[in-house]
Amino acid sequence: MTTQDLISTLGAAEVYDLGQPYFVGIPRHPNHPPYLYSMTKRHGDILTPNGTSSAAESIALGTHVGTHIDALCHFSCGGFLYGGHKAAEVQSTTGGMRMHSVDQVKPMLRRGVLLDIAGQQGVQALPKEFAITPEMMERAEREQGVEVRAGDVVLLRTGWANYWSDDELFLRQVEPGPELPGGEWLSARKVFAAGSDTICFERVPSPNMPVHVHLLVENGIHILECLNMEELARGRVYEFLFVAVPMKIQGGTGAPVRPLAVVAKG
Repeated sequence: MTTQDLISTLGAAEVYDLGQPYFVGIPRHPNHPPYLYSMTKRHGDILTPNGTSSAAESIALGTHVGTHIDALCHFSCGGFLYGGHKAAEVQSTTGGMRMHSVDQVKPMLRRGVLLDIAGQQGVQALPKEFAITPEMMERAEREQGVEVRAGDVVLLRTGWANYWSDDELFLRQVEPGPELPGGEWLSARKVFAAGSDTICFERVPSPNMPVHVHLLVENGIHILECLNMEELARGRVYEFLFVAVPMKIQGGTGAPVRPLAVVAKG
């Protein structure tokens, strides 16, 4: 395929935006700072001789706030990161992490698979503390006609994207998601990344966060959180080209990301 063929194919494709919007008051985990926004220059504050003006703003946010990716250095267990690196030896307050940081994550252009667990259960959104089991994910594969393969990005829809404007609900930290057997199901298939529409990905409350430890620390599998898969689910789009590029934050344990699902027409 030539470059022009690729441009033509992608230009005719249907693109689904899987990112959530940023606004003051968006849901966030209490361990992370909030998203802040302020206009630093408004139209009319400064005018050129011919009446031209510009506007600008300032933002501040935690790297694990909003739609984002967890770098492999986000979690450690027993003082060790993925690959057996000692966390204390590769981190600094000012420089961040020197191993497995988010700026080392390559742009993602991979096969994506949506497993619509909320749709499978016949609900708009899964109830609080609902555990997504391996059996449910296998059933989703069969019913949707897809198969999770090595290197895939697997997205689990709980329906909680519908609650994005309800900060109080998310902050209760009682969310649906997979438990350790679900994480082991994903790692057994050697996926590249797993994501969901909740803040914590795994079922919470879960004091030890075993799914994060299993995926990030033990298997080197990235986690994506706070995605929006509602449009994909409505269109019954279960297989697609997943495209995402994290912000290149040197030493970062995570970063905002704008994920897309690209589907060829016809």
